[in-house]
Amino acid sequence: MISKEELDQLLPQPEQDRVEKTISRNDAAKFGEAICSFANDLPNHKLPGYLLVGVNDDGTRAGMTIDEQQLQTLLDFRTDGRIVPPPALTVAKFSYPDGDIAVVEVQPHFLPPVRYKGKLCVRAGLRKGTANEAEERILTEKRSAFARTFDVFPCKGSGLDDISIELFKLRYLPSAIDAETLMENHRDLKAQLASLKFYDIKEDCPTYAGILMFGNNPRFFIPGGICAICSFLG
Repeated sequence: MISKEELDQLLPQPEQDRVEKTISRNDAAKFGEAICSFANDLPNHKLPGYLLVGVNDDGTRAGMTIDEQQLQTLLDFRTDGRIVPPPALTVAKFSYPDGDIAVVEVQPHFLPPVRYKGKLCVRAGLRKGTANEAEERILTEKRSAFARTFDVFPCKGSGLDDISIELFKLRYLPSAIDAETLMENHRDLKAQLASLKFYDIKEDCPTYAGILMFGNNPRFFIPGGICAICSFLG
């Protein structure tokens, strides 16, 4: 976790893709989107991002009093399911004569893309918002490079014909992605599947997760089904 001395050096610096300052006490959407964007680490700094609550844009403290309930509210983003996959974050309070600061330190996730309520949030310089198609592809490819779990490995020998597109598009997609993003979505089917870890773009085939979730005949590719996975994972 950042030290008080390091925080003092960070406060005067302008907002950037690793720092967001806010004087809001309960803007859950702002907090969630900032944490999500730091976890995605689009610029690939491989360094933590910081959400600073109780700080004005110019780095001065806003005179806020941070209590334990507010710290817990920030910490809840780690486990309450609003951000998927769950981010690695720590929360701390730093007290000054002119006000408290709550600091949320967010580590880059090793399996992006990360979504907040179905929205893929990113930051690059002063720009922050929803990832475009090119940015989503960058995050998807970064995940493939670090994938270590069985479910995100490519299921070689399979193809789009081996999964139920109807099940994915009509039942799963609306529950996983926010409505606004879906309305603006111009990505092809493979890109949509890949962004949710169900397709490997490099190998041009579904992942094992894709076959298990939407496969027309998953036992053909994964003999023994779930038992085979349990055996693989030890």
